[in-house]
Formats: sequence, structure tokens, C-alpha cells
Amino acid sequence: MTEPDEVLDGLVQVSFRVMALLSQAAAAHEFSLTQLRVLAILRDRTPKMAELADHLGLDRSSVSGLIDRAVRRGLVQREASRDDGRSVRVGLTAEGHRLAGQVTAEVASLMAPLTGDLSAAERKRLGALLARVLA
Repeated sequence: MTEPDEVLDGLVQVSFRVMALLSQAAAAHEFSLTQLRVLAILRDRTPKMAELADHLGLDRSSVSGLIDRAVRRGLVQREASRDDGRSVRVGLTAEGHRLAGQVTAEVASLMAPLTGDLSAAERKRLGALLARVLA
């Protein structure tokens, strides 16, 4: 196998493993992977619905349904955008922030074995390389 094939294979294998672990974390809270992504996105920001749709790569009607379900669960709230009265921003409620913190800790625990055998320097280097790949 050539080096590019090894890199491709490694990336694909890691992505499958990560997706399986994220699916496990999502299922534990009766979330889909997309709902888990919404929770993670809203943990750090309060985007407009259109921005959230763009970030997720979904149409606005799909995102509206996702947000409706999260609102019913008491995890998300809608508010009128201060800079554009026609837009709605979405953000986590106190319960949503609590759950996001819990899920983040659970995901970190599930992911820890993937890098557990790496030294601190290797983990730092991996983080830097992943940041470059994602840039």
C-alpha cells in the first residue's frame, strides 16, 4: 500500500470509529447524529436559523424540525435576532447547556481510548495535524 493509500485508509477507518462512538453517545440520549451536532454547535454560539442550516448543510425546513424537537425537550430556545427582526436566533437553555456538558464529557471518555497510547507530544502533534487537515 502506498503512503497516500495508507493515509486515506487511516482517515476512513478513524472516521468510521469516531462516527460509531458518536452514534453511541447520541443513542444514549435518544438523539440522532444530527441532533448531537446541533447540541454541539449551540454549545458555543447562538446562530440565526439560516446560519445553523448552512453549518449543518441542511435546508431550513429540516433545521426547523430539528429545533422544534429540541424546544419540546426543553433544550433549545428561540429568540428574535437583535440585528435583524426577521431572523430568529437559537441557543441552548440552561438544561441544554447542562446536557451539552454531560455529552461532551461522555464523548471525551468514549474517544479517550483512541489516543490513550499516544504520548502528550504525539497527541499535541496529532491535534496540530488534524487542524491543518480541517483548515
